[in-house]
Amino acid sequence: MMREMTMNDYDQMIALWNEIEGLSLSDADSQPNMESYLIRNKGLSFVYETGGRIVGTILCGHDGRRGFIHHVAVQPEYRMQRIGQLMVDQCLSKLKEEGIDKCHIFVLDDNEAGNRFWSRTGWQKRSGFSVYSKDIR
Repeated sequence: MMREMTMNDYDQMIALWNEIEGLSLSDADSQPNMESYLIRNKGLSFVYETGGRIVGTILCGHDGRRGFIHHVAVQPEYRMQRIGQLMVDQCLSKLKEEGIDKCHIFVLDDNEAGNRFWSRTGWQKRSGFSVYSKDIR
């Protein structure tokens, strides 16, 4: 069953993310930062639960112009059951309701399963630009 993500899910989410090959965590995934993200992007992030256990997650938000998806994760034994696609479709639908007409996801180059998923589900790999980051702590 898919439902909106809440902070009560944090411990299970972190445990799942730590198990997923190709998913990289940082200080941005701390409990206070996640709480802030969910408040700022209310109703856009989801978990997929079975038997009281979280087996899938998706973080989604927007900056008012473009949507962004992060940390799409499905337990390996639950893959190929359309859980990832259901969560993505739900996020895209919610973004559309908020007037957002384009969504991006950043996928690590060495995340083979992730890159296969996004290519297989109709997303286009972009080229022609670079992503730069800077710590501002």
